[in-house]
Amino acid sequence: MLIIKALAGCLNLVALLCLSIFLPAWTLDFWEAWVYLSVFSGMVLFITIYFLRRDPMLIQRRLRAGPVAEQRFYQKILQSVASLLFILIMVVSGLDRHLHWSEVPVVLIVGADIVVFSAFMLIFLVFRENSYSSGVIEITTTQKVITTGPYAVVRHPMYSGACLLLLFTPIALGSWRAIPVSLVLAGVIILRLLDEEKLLLDQLPRYHEYCGHVPFRLIPGIW
Repeated sequence: MLIIKALAGCLNLVALLCLSIFLPAWTLDFWEAWVYLSVFSGMVLFITIYFLRRDPMLIQRRLRAGPVAEQRFYQKILQSVASLLFILIMVVSGLDRHLHWSEVPVVLIVGADIVVFSAFMLIFLVFRENSYSSGVIEITTTQKVITTGPYAVVRHPMYSGACLLLLFTPIALGSWRAIPVSLVLAGVIILRLLDEEKLLLDQLPRYHEYCGHVPFRLIPGIW
């Protein structure tokens, strides 16, 4: 059943994050990680349950994700690198806690958790606006250009939310050392975005016209 697969996927993701953070930290006395994981897992569960009720086909599309699910070799490589870098952010943050490399002020940690929550809310709005938001890059026969909601501001709001989430995750976990990994991962996401846009321009009707109306890809007023 879809609901079992979706909830099992959430559980597996959270379990992987816990192992990737707490094993390198070698302690459960890591309040920054508990707060971050509460925000992360709570939002993932909320989004999953909401769309299981309102748009189960979206959840079905999102379950097809990762390097194996991608249809094109270039995207398989990008997704493989992105997956490794995502786990590496957690591992480095855990090591940072174990070795006491960083001292991040509490106010910045709390602020970063608020940004992570906000990033998930943006992703939620994207899913609510665009039922075609798949876990892989593909164009379906019934797909159309979405121009409302977050898509009226930037062309790839899903990636905007993902970059916010990833860039502020190290700070939420109290780690300066993991920020370079997040920056590299953001670069990989941009490469994925640019490749996806080529496909959209080539295969999705009226997408070129949409680009003329919404000039910014990722950051309003900048790019």
